[in-house]
Amino acid sequence: MSDSVAGGEILAPYAARDDRSRGRRYPEPKPEFRTEYQRDRDRIIHSNAFRRLVYKTQVFVNHEGDLYRTRVTHSIEVAQIARSVARALGVNEALTEAICLAHDLGHTPFGHAGQDALNECMRPYGGFEHNLQSLRVVDELEERYAEFPGLNLTFECREGILKHCSARAARDLGEVGERFLKRTQPGLEAQIANVADEIAYNNHDVDDGIRAQLVDLGELGETRLFRRQLEIVTAKYPGLGERRLIHEVIRRMINHIVVDLIRTSQAHLEAARPASIDEVRSQPKPLIALSEAAREEHAELMQFLRERLYRHYKVLRMTSKARRVLKELFEAFLTDIQLMPPEHREAAARGETSQGTAGRARAVADYIAGMTDRYAILEHRRLFDPAERT
Repeated sequence: MSDSVAGGEILAPYAARDDRSRGRRYPEPKPEFRTEYQRDRDRIIHSNAFRRLVYKTQVFVNHEGDLYRTRVTHSIEVAQIARSVARALGVNEALTEAICLAHDLGHTPFGHAGQDALNECMRPYGGFEHNLQSLRVVDELEERYAEFPGLNLTFECREGILKHCSARAARDLGEVGERFLKRTQPGLEAQIANVADEIAYNNHDVDDGIRAQLVDLGELGETRLFRRQLEIVTAKYPGLGERRLIHEVIRRMINHIVVDLIRTSQAHLEAARPASIDEVRSQPKPLIALSEAAREEHAELMQFLRERLYRHYKVLRMTSKARRVLKELFEAFLTDIQLMPPEHREAAARGETSQGTAGRARAVADYIAGMTDRYAILEHRRLFDPAERT
């Protein structure tokens, strides 16, 4: 098969293509001057959920500093890495970007601490998982269009957003959940977005951890990936200021990993020779992957961050507060839905009518998951601080 052209890109035969898309949940006329996947990307960028990411935590809570990553800056950085990989491999850049920009739309305030707290609250009612919530946001919760709920994204974009899923949940999702039951792979664009997410948060959390003075260069030198680039930079640029030194090391770390990802994935594609996206999906394992050596070094850095940054006592103090805020909000709203704003109160009432307490709880979780860090803190004060205005 020869390569094809889409939106100005030369696409490899195994790339996602507009003319072979599995379509949208609600049929729509084709866009005139952009591709279907560009339309997906544009709808995501214009969504309320995407704008809220600017005030949602990556690691550090929003009020702790202006220069730390948030969910929106993280999503943009993921998209930048993933687009470079997609272009190098000849797959659909617009679809890859759309998946990256949407992958965290369902994230709670306060990062993973918020997700863990909300999942604990929702455990009797089906649990809470941010990948499923991201899909719920684009399928149901966004209210922008006259003819359908949600954003009505293409199957391929929805497939990429749903990174993880239990078999129980997959059975309720129809076509987009089938791959978790059949154990097939997503398209290459989704695979790229998945790995780019790990590359972005691993390397950029190093930068934020140093900025917060929770880890230092000496400690990071214990990891091979950081130490190698640090030695190269200090030898080439003796006397370089710390901020420039750190940025130079991190950008070289990212470049090293991304180049490895591209070369390793190219080798996998050449060996498998998939002739279509469906042949990509039928592979026994993902074709987008790091080499074994790079994967080990990346995992070593991830383990370092888990032990030295995410479990640092100052981070744990903040995440402990965050968990308490979300749990108390959930308990208050579930007990009395009249405490919520009208549109969320009405959603909770509808959910209770159709699904009982589980439906009411899901509407409460939707409301809390959609909050920004600062809005959750403000709502908590309104409910529990007698001096705070309601």
